[in-house]
Amino acid sequence: MSFESGMVMEEHDSEKVEIVLKTIGPARPSRLLVPSSIKVCDLRRLIARNENLQIYNLSLILRGSALYDTKNGDDVYIQLNDGDCLIVAVKPMPPVKDGYDNDDEDEDLKFRLPHSSSWWKKRLYSFLHDNLKLPDILLMVIFTLSLKAWLLIILWFILAPVAHRWDLGPLYILATGFCLILFNLGKRQAGDISAYSIFNEDFRELPGTLNADRLDRDIRAGQF
Repeated sequence: MSFESGMVMEEHDSEKVEIVLKTIGPARPSRLLVPSSIKVCDLRRLIARNENLQIYNLSLILRGSALYDTKNGDDVYIQLNDGDCLIVAVKPMPPVKDGYDNDDEDEDLKFRLPHSSSWWKKRLYSFLHDNLKLPDILLMVIFTLSLKAWLLIILWFILAPVAHRWDLGPLYILATGFCLILFNLGKRQAGDISAYSIFNEDFRELPGTLNADRLDRDIRAGQF
């Protein structure tokens, strides 16, 4: 079903109201007939089409609060009243640095929660991102770590005061460092080359390497 047909069905099911659009800038206020109950994404499309604006750079403010298309992965509905004033702001495009467009690089640095995530992860992400305004790099760390890793981190902070009370703080930190090294060594699978083999493509022995062939040569040459 197309967007226009969906909007027609919503208009029949919901009473239409007239709202006032105030675009930031020299443009004059305008009026628009919309359903009283509507999705924010649909309202954004209507305003963009009515005012000939780009939908991706459009910000909507109603009753002092910014409107978002989704929350916790679900579409957001709003209830409009006749005569409501909606502020429309068009976000300017960021300047191009060094003659290159860095939008793709900026998008790569932004963390996006997978759609298959559980409901509590979506609510936690919405709270941390929208309410606490945590940076994307911190959100990436929080949601990338497994539950086992978080349990180990909590256990470490619980045992840290105990080690400090027994004057074992330096040893506790050293033991933590050794454990991090040991548990992150990994295991080389069959057929995988070692780090040494990467820089020694011909697998030649280093001068002075002691092995069975070297011992046999030394014995035959009478050096023992």
